[in-house]
Amino acid sequence: MCGIVGAIAQRNVSQILLEGLSRLEYRGYDSAGICCINNQELRCIKTTGKVKNLKEAVKEQGCPGFIGIAHTRWATHGVPSETNAHPHICGNLALVHNGIIENFAELKSQLIEKGYEFKSQTDTEVLVCLIHYHLQTSANLLEAFKIALNEVKGSFGLALIDKNDPNTLYAARSGSPLIIGLGIGENFVASDTLALLPVTRRFIYLEENEIAVLTTDKIDVYTLDGTPVEKSVVESDLDAESISKGNFRHYMQKEIYEQPQSLQNTLLGRLNGDDISLETVVGIDKDTFKDIKAIQIVACGTSYHAGLVGKYWLEELTGIATNVEIASEYRYRKAVVQDNSLFITISQSGETADTLASLRLAKQQKYKKSLCICNVNGSSLVRESDYTLFTKAGAEIGVASTKAFTTQLLSLLLLALLIGRQNNAISDTQNHEILEAVRKLPALAQEFLSYDKEIEDIACQFSGKRHTLFLGRGVMFPIALEGALKLKEISYIHAEGYAAGELKHGPIALIDKEMPVVVVAPDNALIDKLISNIEEVRARGARLYVFSTQDTLIKDDPQTCKVSLPMCPEILQPILFTIPLQLLAYHCAVINGTDVDQPRNLAKSVTVE
Repeated sequence: MCGIVGAIAQRNVSQILLEGLSRLEYRGYDSAGICCINNQELRCIKTTGKVKNLKEAVKEQGCPGFIGIAHTRWATHGVPSETNAHPHICGNLALVHNGIIENFAELKSQLIEKGYEFKSQTDTEVLVCLIHYHLQTSANLLEAFKIALNEVKGSFGLALIDKNDPNTLYAARSGSPLIIGLGIGENFVASDTLALLPVTRRFIYLEENEIAVLTTDKIDVYTLDGTPVEKSVVESDLDAESISKGNFRHYMQKEIYEQPQSLQNTLLGRLNGDDISLETVVGIDKDTFKDIKAIQIVACGTSYHAGLVGKYWLEELTGIATNVEIASEYRYRKAVVQDNSLFITISQSGETADTLASLRLAKQQKYKKSLCICNVNGSSLVRESDYTLFTKAGAEIGVASTKAFTTQLLSLLLLALLIGRQNNAISDTQNHEILEAVRKLPALAQEFLSYDKEIEDIACQFSGKRHTLFLGRGVMFPIALEGALKLKEISYIHAEGYAAGELKHGPIALIDKEMPVVVVAPDNALIDKLISNIEEVRARGARLYVFSTQDTLIKDDPQTCKVSLPMCPEILQPILFTIPLQLLAYHCAVINGTDVDQPRNLAKSVTVE
């Protein structure tokens, strides 16, 4: 959630650090800071608010140095303030930290007894003081660093500098992602590769409980017990231009419009006539899924909604019982695992803390294998899963997920077809029809985007509204949930998604003429049932906004606004009907004047519980 950048070079690194922070703004934060070593002194500048405030402060006050660390903070311990912002300093040491130190209160009490005084409310200041304390009795800083990290409980991604040793940068990772960037005569650390793309495309991924020691020309990696570790270098296929807004007003708008190409990328090289290439899922063979008897999907947020849609497809096309659960709930209950079960995780970043913890728990249970659906090569989820299905969505910067969601849906559909073929649950005819539909998906997505202006006009009617209901039936129920999530997280209009059949079991009490009700109503087997639910809403005086196909019986009237979307294959409806709901949320947010790409209190990559 927070962002880390560190650098050691033979040139001034302050601008590298600030540019890296700018590229991590999408992750969500409330304050920022930078610290460089200059003439064996720690020069530290911290501000609240946006990175631009920090840039202005650095421009005015100066922060030169050949080694430095920087941070964007998303508050966990202590309110957003300059005092609580990172980096935190203790004596000759400065530290930036992502994650949570769970036993910080106990450690803080012990350090106070030893004479340490604390200025902030953070767990991070406790950690840097703990390292400083052990440095007094250790042979060197690396030894003190290891001792301190073995005493803390919780998660961390860390970068540490010592004003008495301006030629060395230290880093460590446990539960919070951290990568090393390799340059020529300079090296870097960051919490995300995107931060370092202007200076390198060559990276080393730190694994759990590893420490790195960086100089300008050397990188050494150790386990927390001091064992040296050999690391491979990975070259990223992203570049700095891939995360620019181009001609779009917001990243979210750009990423909505990138969906036809992203969906095409998800399909690229994976369809061969009526066959799906085995290379679609990295690591499998023709018999991998033959004996699977149950499937457990675990995810968070938007990815959880993708899993709910995937359940419909997996059970329909494979005949395998599928359960979907929120990761933060799954990891804290005693799960009953059937024999020959497949454990599936879904995450855009591959670093979602609760999803990762659930995967690690699953490895202790009796799942046959684990598979992740992920957008980021080299992420923790990818490295720790047995199999990987890459969504190939490309870099997604907007906090509200758009193209990551639709490519997750397409990936789940491909997976369902692949498993269904391996266990002979799908006929040749059905398989052919679905794949022919899938090939049309990118073009259909482009067609759905053409309704942007009509949806923008509709969004004006949501101005001043405080609450909205989203309704759907069957496989469109999760799409209603996703539509509600998008609206609430970027426009701050309270929105809830419901299965339309549940309306009269409570939510109908909320409906009046001030309550907009959005209905996802493609022409499918449940449309007659849904029309009955629409009439229940109409009778209570609510204004209806119905996203339907052109030939349904729902008509415009003074109380009903119908958006007549193109006809499309039923199997693709969940993917395609997501697009107009994304556009509705986007335009409502713009009208409300909110920060579309960085909505309040939210972060792109949720790396804490």
